[in-house]
Amino acid sequence: MAREHFTLKRLARLRGMADPDPRTAHLIDLRPSAEQALSPLTGARVTALTLDQIEDGQHGLTPAPEPLLVVCARGTQADLAARYLRSDGLDARAWRGTVAELQAQLRDG
Repeated sequence: MAREHFTLKRLARLRGMADPDPRTAHLIDLRPSAEQALSPLTGARVTALTLDQIEDGQHGLTPAPEPLLVVCARGTQADLAARYLRSDGLDARAWRGTVAELQAQLRDG
């Protein structure tokens, strides 16, 4: 009997945990407003929130078909915010790349 091998990425995809496509996700931008203005995220639905708003449950987000993809300048706030949003019953994940990589993916696909 042949064994089937799974990569971690394939296993995550099978379990519904693969990174969502940023072009179809709802982006949650935690960066300071000055940074958002200098380097805007275009090509997707974007909501600017603070970590405090998310932690306090004051984000106004409701379950939706598209996943939430949380973005911050360095990744640590995005991880924490995604955990808070998941505890609120939302499908949220942290963006693992840089903002420049995200912008390129939004622009070029």
